[in-house]
Amino acid sequence: MLNRIVTAAVLMVLLAAGGTSGARAQQPIGLEQQAANPSGWTFNIAPYLWMPSVHANLSLNLPPALGGTVSADPSIGFGDLVSHLNFAAMAAADARYDRFSLLTDFIYMNLGGTAAQFRSVNFPNHPSIPISAGVQDSQSLNLNATIWTAAGGYTLAQGDWGNFDAIAGFRFLELNTRINYSLHLTIMGPRGNGATFGGVGSVSGSGVIWNGIGGFRGRIRVGNDGLFIPYYFDIGAGGSNLTWQISSGLGYHVGPVDLSLTYRYLSFEQGSSSVVQRLWIQGPMLMANFTF
Repeated sequence: MLNRIVTAAVLMVLLAAGGTSGARAQQPIGLEQQAANPSGWTFNIAPYLWMPSVHANLSLNLPPALGGTVSADPSIGFGDLVSHLNFAAMAAADARYDRFSLLTDFIYMNLGGTAAQFRSVNFPNHPSIPISAGVQDSQSLNLNATIWTAAGGYTLAQGDWGNFDAIAGFRFLELNTRINYSLHLTIMGPRGNGATFGGVGSVSGSGVIWNGIGGFRGRIRVGNDGLFIPYYFDIGAGGSNLTWQISSGLGYHVGPVDLSLTYRYLSFEQGSSSVVQRLWIQGPMLMANFTF
């Protein structure tokens, strides 16, 4: 995994470096290089539509009388996400003064009733007990997720070709999940108190994770027709063993608006004792960036 992350970051840097020898026309006004207003500040607001698939490895607590966990690996395609979406909000914003910048990105989604399957029941100091698909009558996943990224940036290089900014900040994840289940099995708990898992019920879990991050972002101008390549990469840790994000694609500058279509990948990786052992979200993203 780390090798893939490093390779992706190196490719991003090489792409940025290669762009410096490209076209020398005026860089279009946009998210990374704008004409300042009289105060010296420029601001951007960028609502966007991310069309991802959501994948997770979860470890949810069983009732205290049982004293174990149940593992689930939900995988939600974009079509299922849309059909079970209760509410979502996504937006980014940016403020810049000279070479200094502040940026933020916010995602909230509320899903209800998506399909999910259990993988195993896990009791401390006992082997995991697998749960086959044949005994799982129906499981429905309810999920609320908030992801907030904020960082400061400094432009290390800029010119007619585009710009390259170093960034440092934090990323916050709050995840609340519940799985309602109906199982054709009964598993006796190990404590000898008669507690069992099975039949009809629900399990839930929640996690709050703060991570420090560092990375880079920028854009490269392509030709003289308003086209550009936006790019972004960050990596960090803290509450997570590892979190990282990467995106790139193609944009077009027209008037005070930059339109872009990119592919974005965001990952959190935790330890085996965490509710959220792993979460990764990936898919195309359409953004409209307004400068003022």
